[in-house]
Amino acid sequence: MSMYRAAFTAAAASFLASAASAATVNIDVRGSDGKPLAGAVVMVDTSRKSAAPIKFDYAYEMAQQNIAFVPHVLIVPVGSSVTFPNRDKVRHHVYSFSKAKKFDLKLYGKDETRAVVFDKAGVVALGCNIHDAMSGFVIAVDTPFAVQTDANGHATITGVPIGGASIRVWHPTIHAADNILTQPATVSAAGFATTYTIRGK
Repeated sequence: MSMYRAAFTAAAASFLASAASAATVNIDVRGSDGKPLAGAVVMVDTSRKSAAPIKFDYAYEMAQQNIAFVPHVLIVPVGSSVTFPNRDKVRHHVYSFSKAKKFDLKLYGKDETRAVVFDKAGVVALGCNIHDAMSGFVIAVDTPFAVQTDANGHATITGVPIGGASIRVWHPTIHAADNILTQPATVSAAGFATTYTIRGK
């Protein structure tokens, strides 16, 4: 067997072993009315931590646009620098009093940008000192397995290591510490699927 073929075979075996040790997690989230809950954040924590840096394939940006934060919820890895561009004709004063990250971006105008590093895992609620109706959230995570539910209240997370895990669900309507519910789970080779219904007070 040539050196090239041996290397290819070893790489293929490594890939297959890795694929065989990972599965897909499917989570459905329902509100207290039983309807699908869009925009909930589903996070899967596993004992097997990746050595590679956590990255998501979108911009770490929380814009002010049409007197609103866009997107309303932004998931970023811990340690990320998030930009806060102002795309409105009026000035904004963005701040947060959250324990995961306190900051205060003084008044700045159209086409100006500020940036904040989110160096601690947690939920950071955003506000604007000028426009009280504005609200948004930055969720800083230390797991690569974190997504928002879609319009059908569904979240699919692939590549989750098989074994014990902890599943966290965040939404501002959840009446719990930090608006997060946490439950243990076991991810098998066939994957894991369940439905969480958010209860009222």
